[in-house]
Amino acid sequence: MGMMEGMLHHADPYMPGHGDLSYDVEHASVDLDYRPSSNLLEGSATLTIVAAEAVRRIRLDLAHLRVSRVLVDGARAKHSHVTTHLTVTLPAPVDAGARLTVQVDYRGNPRPLRMRAFGEAGWEELEDGVIVAAQPHGAPTWMPCNDRASSKATYDLSVKVPSEYAVACSGEQTGVERRGASRTFRFAQRAPMASYLATVQIGRYQEVRQQSSVPMRVLRPTGMTGAAYEASFGLQPQMMACFEHEFGQYPFDDYTTVVTDDELEIPLESQSLSTFGRNFCRPEWDAVRLIAHELAHQWFGNAVTARTWRDIWLHEGFACYSEWVWSEAAGGLTIDEQAALHHARLTGLPQDLVLSDPGAADMFDDRVYKRGALTLVALRRTIGADAMRTLLHAWVDEHSGGTVETADLVALASRVSGQDVAPLLRAWLDEPALPALPPVAG
Repeated sequence: MGMMEGMLHHADPYMPGHGDLSYDVEHASVDLDYRPSSNLLEGSATLTIVAAEAVRRIRLDLAHLRVSRVLVDGARAKHSHVTTHLTVTLPAPVDAGARLTVQVDYRGNPRPLRMRAFGEAGWEELEDGVIVAAQPHGAPTWMPCNDRASSKATYDLSVKVPSEYAVACSGEQTGVERRGASRTFRFAQRAPMASYLATVQIGRYQEVRQQSSVPMRVLRPTGMTGAAYEASFGLQPQMMACFEHEFGQYPFDDYTTVVTDDELEIPLESQSLSTFGRNFCRPEWDAVRLIAHELAHQWFGNAVTARTWRDIWLHEGFACYSEWVWSEAAGGLTIDEQAALHHARLTGLPQDLVLSDPGAADMFDDRVYKRGALTLVALRRTIGADAMRTLLHAWVDEHSGGTVETADLVALASRVSGQDVAPLLRAWLDEPALPALPPVAG
């Protein structure tokens, strides 16, 4: 491959214009200074990159923000910034395996980025604060990155804000420094993370710790207490225990839940952190299931990440299946009862979606979620509940911190179960017609 070819091909056809295959980011250190009153963001990002091929120029993704300086290994570098593409010319060509440090200083008024297939994503102002909803294309709205799911890096993050605000980021909080009327919050994400799973949440929050085998905290509006809270977010320690039994040890240092004072249409997934609107603080199943869903993504989607977006079912199907696991554990509908209910519903919907390659426009179609979960139920009924638990533990143990594709799951399921499950899964994954659920394993 020539020196520029990695930049001329889409890193992922579902995400045209994002990502550069010619290099990977090993580590990112991002320092932010944010003023909520004016929505002014000043940032400096230092990226340790490794060339995947011979390169002279690399492309970073950065949207709506102005670049003031780029350094490569401490020396000023030529660069051009057009729309969402920051192209950096290296001082000299480098070979595959070369390691470089790239620093980008930038500032501006961040706002969401729109893509035709997905709408808006990224940095979004609330009534009093900020959320970053980066999935799948919003990461470039607040930091320069190699925006592809197949490239995962560790992170150090710092965010300076007025002292009345609290900050949560994707990672363990390692310190808070107060100076004058400002506070700087520092975080470390030690597990490799895709750029779209990095987040910043800023608001006037009260911190509440939850008792669990894993350090857990909730950042919530003052006064969010009582029965509705206990019957929703208060259940998270029990969910954590359930999922650790079913899927294996929680894969990160801690887990943070942010509940905004605003209402949000859907929760937001990020690594070691989930974000909800206050409208999810209620005991009804349609709210509680999504609290379980976002927690399950820490195993499926965040620790184990699909290499390309066509395999999104490996995230959403698994998280939906996890909702049913929690339902059964909590004394609600069993996994099989949930499966029967949703299989009947899918039967009445168009049979034109291929789970293993749904297309960008249907990536977040509810049929991907439910048919993905049903695929796992079909597998569980075929190999048995004990073998399914073994499989899910092995899936996380073997792939945590990395990226996967559907073929990896098929191979592992066959190995763990001692059965060739490829024909079973092929019908669920590669054909549009909805198969019947197999009988429960005897």
